[in-house]
Amino acid sequence: MDASVPMPRAADLLAWYDRHRRALPWRAEAGERPDPYRVWASEIMLQQTTVTAVKPYYERFMARFPTVQALARAPSEEVMQAWAGLGYYSRARNLHACAKAVMENHAGRFPDTEEGLRALPGIGAYTAGAVAAIAFDRPAAAVDGNVERVITRLFAIADELPGARPLIREKVLALLPAGRPGDFAQALMDLGATICTPRNPACGLCPWREPCRARIEGTQESFPRKAKKKAGQTRYGAAFVLTRADGAILLRTRPAKGLLGGMAEVPTSEWRADYELDGAAQDAPLPLRWTEVPQPVRHVFTHFPLELTVFTGAVPAKTPAPAGMRFTPLGRLAEEPLSGVMVKVLAAAGVKPTGLSA
Repeated sequence: MDASVPMPRAADLLAWYDRHRRALPWRAEAGERPDPYRVWASEIMLQQTTVTAVKPYYERFMARFPTVQALARAPSEEVMQAWAGLGYYSRARNLHACAKAVMENHAGRFPDTEEGLRALPGIGAYTAGAVAAIAFDRPAAAVDGNVERVITRLFAIADELPGARPLIREKVLALLPAGRPGDFAQALMDLGATICTPRNPACGLCPWREPCRARIEGTQESFPRKAKKKAGQTRYGAAFVLTRADGAILLRTRPAKGLLGGMAEVPTSEWRADYELDGAAQDAPLPLRWTEVPQPVRHVFTHFPLELTVFTGAVPAKTPAPAGMRFTPLGRLAEEPLSGVMVKVLAAAGVKPTGLSA
């Protein structure tokens, strides 16, 4: 770094944090000891999801599973239902598995080191660093998207992500103060979320404006630099919304492993790039007169877009469900662990019970 540019100081960031820290439902108040369970659960929820979206889910989840013991004891279906709508459902399966591991292997107490945390199901480098720092005040680097943005701008790191991550981590570790590593980790996150934003960063309010190379060079919005993602190929399929005369909807549960594992869904065909709609009747759960909904449902997953053509049908009351499926009363549909795409499918078919939102 140019000798004329001052070095960033952790003390300046912490002073800013003490004045401007965000009030978040999972964050301990100043002077309070953080609850490792609440820290861990929030970090898992916040992966690939915004703070605004997570807040109501987190509060409902904590009301339902207030301790790691309560979460470990809960049936998997109940955990998946509480997670429904947050997406990236492997997180919920790992969350449940992790809670069980903490109870069975650690007497209900989370390990207090990065190494110990990394050994638990579903905990990677970022989450281990965040929990170790925030919950146990360990000198650990918690590098999320906000931190990547702050550090690449601060040091004008031109390497593309994800390749730049080891260097970013090295820079964070070099900045760590001797005390308050948990507050430092949260301060970095808050700085990226509220000041060092992706567009129009408020550099005039930043505690590190003086040492920030990107601000000096006027290139803030060019960082971080990312390798271009390859667009996934669109997949197609058919979804069948079957209503029974007594007001029940036909559902099934997806396999535990894989995309949307363990979630509830209406019967569907395979989702393929070469799916032929002309053969949709062969994929229907029952041989009926099915009505095609004019507008297909579109949904974007991490790796591919999906387009489902929705078909509706009706059967008499007390019709038994096909093998491996079940009829769920309309009034209890909100209790099912339905993914976002399935809520869209039901809405397209005119089914929208209280408690479900696309």
